[in-house]
Amino acid sequence: MNRRMFVKTLPVVSVLAGTASGFAAEELQPITLLKPQKEGGKSVLAALQERRTIRSIGDKKLPPQVLSNLLWAAFGVNRENGPGGNLGRTAASASNSQEMDLYVVLEEGIYLYDAAPHCLKPVVKGDFRARLGARGRSGAAAKAPVNILFVVDLAKYSRGRPQEPGLKDPEIQKSYYHVATGLLAGNIFLFAASQGLAAWFHNCNKTGLVKEMQLRPEQRVLFGQTVGYPA
Repeated sequence: MNRRMFVKTLPVVSVLAGTASGFAAEELQPITLLKPQKEGGKSVLAALQERRTIRSIGDKKLPPQVLSNLLWAAFGVNRENGPGGNLGRTAASASNSQEMDLYVVLEEGIYLYDAAPHCLKPVVKGDFRARLGARGRSGAAAKAPVNILFVVDLAKYSRGRPQEPGLKDPEIQKSYYHVATGLLAGNIFLFAASQGLAAWFHNCNKTGLVKEMQLRPEQRVLFGQTVGYPA
């Protein structure tokens, strides 16, 4: 290949490389979520009756309003003055430390849910859904419209009030963030049941996406939850 032909192929090579490994976050635009609707859907008791794990999930995208409502239900802000002076959230946490982060994996890329402004902040562009499963098995996660990764940030325990001793104990921290994950997953299950959606809580690739997600050493990927319409 001569130099002229090599230069002409560079843009194509660049695109292919980007497709394989994801794009820089600055190429992925933030998503301002619609104002969450806090009324409607089935009652809590009816949602509990309908709550179940559904692993057969289609690829139909969620409407913007449904995505907004889903993330608010999971861990949105439901009051300005929560315990310890922090915002109140829809799920409890140890001393209101709010140690959990929700990373939202969509077809176009990975985003971080920022609850206060209720928006999705870009992390990396590219379709990583097929890489979410543990031991290489992604199942419905590979094509479902929304996958949520539960990530703990251990540094956030320092902002919990009161600062009880367990917030600094690694073993007690482990029990705290596993309980917190269960509370978040429960919110998502109930929302899905109230809206006729399918939800599947599962293990995930805890190490494979750490670099792409730009996680700090204090952060740990714990579990995943896949949401969409029943197939």
